[in-house]
Amino acid sequence: MTNTFRAIEGTFRGAPFHMVGDGFRVSNYFPSGTNFAERISPFLLMDYNAPFVFPPSNEVKGVGAHPHKGFETVSIAYEGYVEHHDSFGNHGIIGPGDVQWMTAGSGLLHKEYHEKEFSKRGGEFHFIQLWVNLPRANKSHEPRYQALLKEDMGRVELPDDGGSVRIIAGDFNGAHGPAQTFTPINLFDIAFNKNGKARFEHPATHNTAAMVLKGSAQINETKQANEGDFILFSNTQGEILIEGLTDDTLVIILSGEPINEPIYMHGPFVMNTREEIITAFEEYHSGKMGNLDF
Repeated sequence: MTNTFRAIEGTFRGAPFHMVGDGFRVSNYFPSGTNFAERISPFLLMDYNAPFVFPPSNEVKGVGAHPHKGFETVSIAYEGYVEHHDSFGNHGIIGPGDVQWMTAGSGLLHKEYHEKEFSKRGGEFHFIQLWVNLPRANKSHEPRYQALLKEDMGRVELPDDGGSVRIIAGDFNGAHGPAQTFTPINLFDIAFNKNGKARFEHPATHNTAAMVLKGSAQINETKQANEGDFILFSNTQGEILIEGLTDDTLVIILSGEPINEPIYMHGPFVMNTREEIITAFEEYHSGKMGNLDF
């Protein structure tokens, strides 16, 4: 650790909330919210479903079958339950504390929706979905799922009963997250007790950001960040110090080694060139990613 704080490049808010399908009420933070898909590489997109109460329903809400290719989706559950199916026969359910890390790779169709019993009883829903890019060499990787359950996560208790850090990917103070990643990524969240402090330092070359999901926090002793604030750090060497200002403060940290390759995003596909996007659509329409009836 050094005594120099990593500089803050900017603080952002997400776009206005909108519905994805009929089951996800999200604010898009990037790329459309801040227009920096390459600046935050290897992360491509973040949709944030802030806490929202869905009423009981006999109809399951969600998103129907749709394709993906060339990247990974990471669904982080804080409240509520999501179920998924894909065209390769995979199926699962995640709930509070769980994470689903789906590698779309060479291409698949999937659908995600509120778990049936959660739909019936209704309740608070709080989720994040990230898109994580794959290097050119791994864009044709066979599709796979990693069901990362809350009991599998790495965990570190902060000093002086300051709270705890949950590690999904990468490491924090010697504890490791269960996610297998194609490039170096640190993804963890911090549940603070009031005045709890967490210090960490990642390589200056790694793109690093934090977002306050609940409560408020002080960053590097000078910057107060409130619920919904997304803080992007400069690519400078130095530690990051976060202090929870309330007992319910929750902060997520995203940091990773950038993939220095061209990014060509169109709809549900992320490739390196326009020609590869055209090929992806051809594969989808020809049924190579599976049949819509699953």
